[in-house]
Amino acid sequence: MSENNTTMMMETANEVLEGMKMLENEEQRKVLMGFFKTGKGEYGEGDRFLGLKVPETRLFVREARNLPLAEVQKLINSPWHEARLCGFLILVDKYNRKGTSEGEREHLVKFYLRHAKKANNWDLVDMSCYKILGQWLVHSSCPPEEKLKVMDGLAKSENLWEQRISMVSTMAPLMSGDTSYTKRYAEYHLHHAHDLMHKAVGWLLREMGKRCNMDELRAFLQEHAHEMPRTALRYAIEKMELDERIYWMRY
Repeated sequence: MSENNTTMMMETANEVLEGMKMLENEEQRKVLMGFFKTGKGEYGEGDRFLGLKVPETRLFVREARNLPLAEVQKLINSPWHEARLCGFLILVDKYNRKGTSEGEREHLVKFYLRHAKKANNWDLVDMSCYKILGQWLVHSSCPPEEKLKVMDGLAKSENLWEQRISMVSTMAPLMSGDTSYTKRYAEYHLHHAHDLMHKAVGWLLREMGKRCNMDELRAFLQEHAHEMPRTALRYAIEKMELDERIYWMRY
């Protein structure tokens, strides 16, 4: 794949997939299959990898950034993890590109939501949702009640990945100083059964304290620390001084 600016842009999903398959790496494939828990009964069971590293996938994103959504959909529907990641990162690029209108962004959000279940591992969620859906929460002129309807629908889904999207998307509002979404969905998912959600809840609470207001984090913990899964609590207090971490872990 050429590194210069005269490279002919890829025009179809098949071109992307053919290029990716040329970079298949069996050793890296095995590493990724273990890292993303693809064994029987694990959260990524059955996922398939070509063995590309993220920077390699990003090269394809750059050269396929102008793919029409019909072709992006083919990538998102691919059985290959890296192809789905490429598709979602193309959506991120389209959404955040200078000159994209609000109407186009609304269309991209709807497209993302229709295909959210295809973001079926934590990296696919975490690398896309707050840069699309989260930015929509911050900048869209859509009424607040409509935004909550969308987010509540994801939170109440029976699909783990849509549930994680509802939590991780709150990163973008946090970055703009709005803690309301993070507190709402941290409370909603507080008793979730899955460790991946415990980590997401704790991570976003930690970010709330770091980026916005540590006292808001303390107030949340004062109310909920006694009932929080220990993983979520450890993540939430990670940036505190040792004495304070010990205090909260005794709750």
